[in-house]
Amino acid sequence: MDGLDGPRFGPKDGDAPDALVVLVHGFGADGNDLIDLGAMWAEAVPRALFVAPHAPQPCDGIPYGRQWFPLWDRSPMQLEAGVEAAAATLGRFVAQEAARLVLSPGRVALMGFSQGAMTVLEAGLRGAVPDPACILAYSGGMIGADRLAERIRGQPPVLLVHGEADEVVPVAATRMAESALIDAGVPVRALYRPGLGHGLDEVGLAAGAEVLRRMLSPT
Repeated sequence: MDGLDGPRFGPKDGDAPDALVVLVHGFGADGNDLIDLGAMWAEAVPRALFVAPHAPQPCDGIPYGRQWFPLWDRSPMQLEAGVEAAAATLGRFVAQEAARLVLSPGRVALMGFSQGAMTVLEAGLRGAVPDPACILAYSGGMIGADRLAERIRGQPPVLLVHGEADEVVPVAATRMAESALIDAGVPVRALYRPGLGHGLDEVGLAAGAEVLRRMLSPT
């Protein structure tokens, strides 16, 4: 599994999982940073298993953090190569987890924060994770957004959430992603949160819970 693993939560109701929600952390964090969302969102999808894998690489400059791809060179070519490799690694992990749980691709949801948001958008739209139920991308953006239309492999519904006061990833990154998704025919909802910095808030998390409930409710 490319060495990927991380904390897990659920299913809340104790039954066998009927859905998988993969929580993808940001630069310098690890899976423990997001797994508490499982307990919160389990109210919406009580039969889902939540998994928050640790990124595969040690983090540049942060001894105990992890990264999905390096940021020392932020040229477009290097960033695109980095996020593509990260998406492929995540895709293999998701495929193995789904096979272990005997779940179809449509029973898998992807969520990411910051660098994790960039990774899940790449993975879920460009085929590394084929046909996910939905993508939830918080405080991130899309690397290579200007080339989405020529590389897109699927059109899962996408929720974008970004704080307008984000001091780490400018909100313009999500506005650009929203525009690219619309142009590519992807169903997208974007929430821009006044006064929110680089983080999550109750409104954005409630919106994510509603998307999970709608897309992963038992058929």
